Amino acid sequence: MNNYKYPILTVMTSISLSMVLLTGCSSADKEAPTIAEPAGKTTSVKSADIVDGYNVQESRNNGAWGGVYMSREELAEPRGNLLDVKAQPTIADDPELKQWDAIFGDDNSYSTNDGKKLYHQSCAACHMHKGEGAIGAGYYPPLANNSKMESKYYIIDILINGFRGMPSFHRMMDDEQMAAVTQYIRTEFNGYKDPVTAEDVAQLRHAMPSALDPWDQ
Repeated sequence: MNNYKYPILTVMTSISLSMVLLTGCSSADKEAPTIAEPAGKTTSVKSADIVDGYNVQESRNNGAWGGVYMSREELAEPRGNLLDVKAQPTIADDPELKQWDAIFGDDNSYSTNDGKKLYHQSCAACHMHKGEGAIGAGYYPPLANNSKMESKYYIIDILINGFRGMPSFHRMMDDEQMAAVTQYIRTEFNGYKDPVTAEDVAQLRHAMPSALDPWDQ
């Protein structure tokens, strides 16, 4: 009998505790409000139920477990948006888009034949505004005081086909625009004043730009 004394006591204690817990769970304050409280029933409001002017218990009773501090209107239009969509301009009225359209046009091609503007809108971001070039995330060769710029066809070929990290402008610039930006690079940065014409560009232009870098073929 002594060998089983303590296990029996342990089992009896566990059963007793379980009964107490179950009894506690089943017994409830009949006056406490519940989520399904009938409409029109009033309960006493405790000071702890009021948080920042909101009756927390009342919100619970209305079933708003996920939005205790929010009205139906607030739930429909959450305050938590980082961006007020309604305050944003429409696409047609977007000032940044208008600036882009003024430069690039609606047909995905530039809208000016001014070589200086074309250079500063398209080339200066990499080759810098004075043609000095740059080294950073990549190597952007200088265009100023560059002996390769003596050949206008060298510049035109790169504009048409692209070169390594530089994109092709085949579809974005017409013959006159390529001639104008080539003229600007050669005259402004290198002092070559012989004219560059649209006919010079037409000699090298083809139906489609090469899919690969021509210098790697």
